[in-house]
Amino acid sequence: MQVHPFQPTDIDPRVATRRRTRVAGLVLAITAPATWLMADLHWRTGFDFWKLGHVLLFMILFALIAFGAVQAAIGYFVRRRGGDRFDIQRTIDPADDTPLLAPTAVIMPICNEEVRRVMEGLRVSFESVRANGRVPNCDFFILSDSTDPNRWIEEEAAWLSLVQQLDAHGRIFYRKRRVGINKKAGNVADFCRRWGSRYRYMIVLDADSVMGGEAVEKLVRMMERNPRVGLIQAVPALANGESILARVQQFASRLYGGLFAAGLNFWQMGESNYWGHNAIIRLQPFIKHCSLPELPGAGPFGGRILSHDYVEAALMRRAGWQVWLATDLPGNYEECPPNLVEFAKRDRRWLQGNLQHTRLIVARGFHAVNRIHFLLGILSYLASPLWFLFLVISCVIVYRAQPAYGAVAASHALPAGSGLQALGLFGVTMGLLFLPKVLALLELRGRPLRRASFGGWRNVMLSAGLETVIFTLIAPILMLFHTKFVFLTLARQTVTWGTQRRNAGNSAWSEAVQAHIQQTLLGVAFLFFVSGVSSTLAWWMSPLLAGILLSIPISYVTGTAAPGLALREAGIFLTPEETAPRPELSRLANVLAEPVSGRPVPDELLAHYGVLQAVLDPYVNAAHVSLLRAKSDPPPATEQRLAELRERLVREGPAALNSRELLAVLADVDAMVALHEDVWAAPSWRLAAWWQRALEHYHLVAPPPQTAFTRAA
Repeated sequence: MQVHPFQPTDIDPRVATRRRTRVAGLVLAITAPATWLMADLHWRTGFDFWKLGHVLLFMILFALIAFGAVQAAIGYFVRRRGGDRFDIQRTIDPADDTPLLAPTAVIMPICNEEVRRVMEGLRVSFESVRANGRVPNCDFFILSDSTDPNRWIEEEAAWLSLVQQLDAHGRIFYRKRRVGINKKAGNVADFCRRWGSRYRYMIVLDADSVMGGEAVEKLVRMMERNPRVGLIQAVPALANGESILARVQQFASRLYGGLFAAGLNFWQMGESNYWGHNAIIRLQPFIKHCSLPELPGAGPFGGRILSHDYVEAALMRRAGWQVWLATDLPGNYEECPPNLVEFAKRDRRWLQGNLQHTRLIVARGFHAVNRIHFLLGILSYLASPLWFLFLVISCVIVYRAQPAYGAVAASHALPAGSGLQALGLFGVTMGLLFLPKVLALLELRGRPLRRASFGGWRNVMLSAGLETVIFTLIAPILMLFHTKFVFLTLARQTVTWGTQRRNAGNSAWSEAVQAHIQQTLLGVAFLFFVSGVSSTLAWWMSPLLAGILLSIPISYVTGTAAPGLALREAGIFLTPEETAPRPELSRLANVLAEPVSGRPVPDELLAHYGVLQAVLDPYVNAAHVSLLRAKSDPPPATEQRLAELRERLVREGPAALNSRELLAVLADVDAMVALHEDVWAAPSWRLAAWWQRALEHYHLVAPPPQTAFTRAA
């Protein structure tokens, strides 16, 4: 990419205004005649309340489809002409390899994540940054909010092992919060309060993120080159998916995502958005201006803000700092949910957080584009109940019109018959939906090397066709999920912010049945209703009904690793990250494929293996105690309570204490020192059978201590 002389601060505001006006004008130019055609169809048989609602819903939903198609079309033409002249990546010279001395922190907030995947992903990122060598003052932080006591100790043990193996003392840090206030946003805020003043920049990663040294270097270089930019959001590529659902998402995002990203950057420019991870942030203004307000009232709409990223971007922009999108940054990855159940759980959290933003759309001081971000985030989930309502009203209108069939009036403006007019509307809608796919394939057709990275033209076409079928079947399932979640949120049922399962493994039929049985029953009822209304209507709605009726087997098959891996072997849904993986992904895949070293942990000890390590192993115990904060003069009642818990733990084993009690013991310095001495010195009759078995196992494992997450030698 050629260096362009533009600086973000030098952009004429009228350029952004013209671009946004152009996008809005195109959307309006497409939506207005389509809405007029729909209204004209209804005028033929007489207008009423149902048809008015139908037209209004059609206008909103069609505008969203048109907006997506316009973004993709603009992105296509921008990429065809060599890229956007106002691209933040054009402000740096690719040949510039001068060291960047700005202190930078790479932080990874985690909560009850799979420890080995977290540590190995961090290992790959750290090694890549160190090998790159151009950001020497870059430290890594693991910021844990884990509530599972055993996972807490496993994280510490794995961190200790990682630091030793990489000789990264003073470069990779671990911190466990005592109280996980305000979830991820609070976790990041705690880091900013404690260590933010030591660093100029902060790169935020998710637990499943991988970012190579080149990506880190370019992000820091862009920030150094543009002193009025407060945040740059990099677009991560999806990788490492095994299930059909994950691999379909990977394929679609890699094939079509570039067009949408280029279209986004075209109209957003310096008022871009923040997605919460895989982004670099200038810490001084972030700390000063981006403290999240607490919304008035109780949940789900009040209280602490759940979807913090949109709000932080808006606060940064309100303070006068620019936010940009880096659309094509190499070595920047994340993973995606492996099955529909996990996908829906994630969307449930995001949905409630986005609905909170209704109060912020009209808040004072925000830039107009940030208000659009809030609105689009809300509509991305409200679209599902709106589509559901649109389908229901469509059925009602057809049902009410049954006696009047044959008495259709002529069009007020068009000579075409009503059937041809309806087919025309359907064709335009389908054309807009398929336009991004067609444009992406056209672009790929003219780039042989990139086409080969997807497995060749034949495999691309097969994959695109199968992806269309799968998403057509999945779309109504997600529509029902989102509709249910919206109504639950409106009923003031708050969401539980649990841990996301990230690996595919094998789906369970019981999980699929439990998640989709209500949808299946609803599909059966809807099928009988639609068939009774009109066989033609039932035929038109058959793709939607098929997805709902088959939701259980679709969820099971698309969420299991084996079918997805079989399709990969057949060359279906291949992506550049699979055909020509960068070193970061290759190293991660190789490490995770290695068997875990050390003596296998007996099943009866596995559930509380973290407690075993923290109590028995002198090294882990000492390291754990050193990371705790000693409390001065605790109340006698607290000391007595901890002594009782410690005695129960010794005599009855870890299973006798619940998670909160185990966390209380593990968080106390004196209790952990005493426990280590008690278990090693106590006679066997005083120890629970679990501890006796743990001691036998420990004696068979030669020091240094083996952890469940130590990589193979």
